[in-house]
Amino acid sequence: MESHFELNEITKKLPKHLHKFVVKQPYNEYTAQNQAVWRYVMRMNVDYLGKVAHASYLKGLEQTGVSVENIPYMAGMNRILKDIGWAAVSVDGFIPPNAFMEFQAYNVLVIASDMRTINHIEYTPAPDIIHEAAGHAPIIANPEYSEYLRRFGEIGSKAISSSKDYEMYEAIRLLSILKENPNSTEKEINEAQEKVEWLQDNMGELSEMAQIRNLHWWTVEYGLIGELDDPKIYGAGLLSSIGESMWCMKEEVKKVAYSVDAANMSFDITKPQPQLFVTPNFAHLSMVLNEFANTMALRTGGLKGVQKLIDSNNLGTIELSTGIQVSGIFTNVIEDAKGKVAYMQTTGPTALANRDKELIGHGITYHAEGFGCPVGKLKGINLHIEDMSPRDLKAYGIYEGEDLMLEFESGVVVKGKVITGTRDLRGKILIVSLKNCTVTYKEQVLFQPAWGIYDMAIGKEVVSAYSGSADVASFENLGKVSETKTHKIAYTSSQKELYRLYDEVRKMRNAAEVSEKEISVVFTKLKNDFKEDWLLSLELYELAFKQNFKVKTELKEYLTSLKSNKSYRTLIENGLHLLS
Repeated sequence: MESHFELNEITKKLPKHLHKFVVKQPYNEYTAQNQAVWRYVMRMNVDYLGKVAHASYLKGLEQTGVSVENIPYMAGMNRILKDIGWAAVSVDGFIPPNAFMEFQAYNVLVIASDMRTINHIEYTPAPDIIHEAAGHAPIIANPEYSEYLRRFGEIGSKAISSSKDYEMYEAIRLLSILKENPNSTEKEINEAQEKVEWLQDNMGELSEMAQIRNLHWWTVEYGLIGELDDPKIYGAGLLSSIGESMWCMKEEVKKVAYSVDAANMSFDITKPQPQLFVTPNFAHLSMVLNEFANTMALRTGGLKGVQKLIDSNNLGTIELSTGIQVSGIFTNVIEDAKGKVAYMQTTGPTALANRDKELIGHGITYHAEGFGCPVGKLKGINLHIEDMSPRDLKAYGIYEGEDLMLEFESGVVVKGKVITGTRDLRGKILIVSLKNCTVTYKEQVLFQPAWGIYDMAIGKEVVSAYSGSADVASFENLGKVSETKTHKIAYTSSQKELYRLYDEVRKMRNAAEVSEKEISVVFTKLKNDFKEDWLLSLELYELAFKQNFKVKTELKEYLTSLKSNKSYRTLIENGLHLLS
């Protein structure tokens, strides 16, 4: 089936379930004022960040095809990004954390396609193309950081969420959309803010996803690098915010040495950060990531891992010691006397796999109603089933055509006639299939003959538990696209006229010659009809300044008068300083 977005060497490797998050970049919807905002922010960034950003930043802008003059086309960025092994796709605002991480694991940068408004030129509460393209892209040109980002995505996409995490994601997404839209009412914003704050106060114990999202925030988004008393910026949230990139360097912002403790430090995505973490180098980021990964169910498995999956109420995978993987929505686990998994069950479509490849005949159609299996040792037998040779299996009656009764140390009992077994390439037994089978635990019936063939997965322990499916092709509808869409701003006729003037000035700047009269005509319209617009006045002054036209004096005086408005006084001063 043909994809709805352009595929290249990198993006064609994306699993199909991620395609639904990709949208077409709405390049024709960017106004001339949007382009002017991009240009202003980027010129400020290049001037200021050259002094305070990590050395990779300025070089990375060139390497990743990010222009100062124009909002980048995704297709153009991709032609350049492929040279460093990455790609970019356009998405609608925030996407679910697991999906975001999974894109990253495939070396694909997700870029929120919307563009911040002039009212949020210094800091935007919502992800936008400045944040993604001018913040994230340049630093991935650094090979060590690039590998950290990929590895983070690989591990982060396996983090288990709580049932409340998705609710929080939706609440933050709505709040960011409302705050960025100039047509939102104060009542709408306050209600959304209250919901986010209530959820933050009632999340309970942080899930793995909440913790790894914190690590992502304090490094990839808001990270500093170097010495505590003289750090440099590498986090995309800081690199894309001309307000916070200056604010973060002040003493008022506390600087803390980066460690795994950052996993428990939550954040408010809609406000500037009061404290930041400093890593000595990019290699340290990978060390902390590995330290945190060692605490995840991905690597620890066990009863706690299965319980995390049950609490998540989402698709997850457990892997047994034989290597067999069970993917589905886990709903029940029986604990034995030693605090280990005795039996576990899924409800609904389930798939079995080995080494991340679905086992033939064990997909969601066959296991449509769910799956269950015992875990652990057999009672009175020192040899685990998975360690038995064919001769051992025959000796204990685990053989085709034999009636058997297996009693596990936990108290789970399996009775039935063996039909066949499934082994991996190395000969290790993965599944024993039985007919006329009954599985019980004390007085509880876990499986009965009327339900059909019982496929008993073999394993003495749960070695891993993680979010998502073992084989990404097993489930077609992984992940959910939010029903809350980014608002398309409705422009008034007055705003459209202002943007037409921006477009005129943009064409003047790109023309071989520009006359003083052209500048004066636009300036007159601006003074008469758009008395509070400062950015176009600054662009006109730039043109007059470079041509040394007389009107530059009047423009300078006009800009000085606009500085009486505190909300954009600093923006005007910074723009004038850049010209001087």
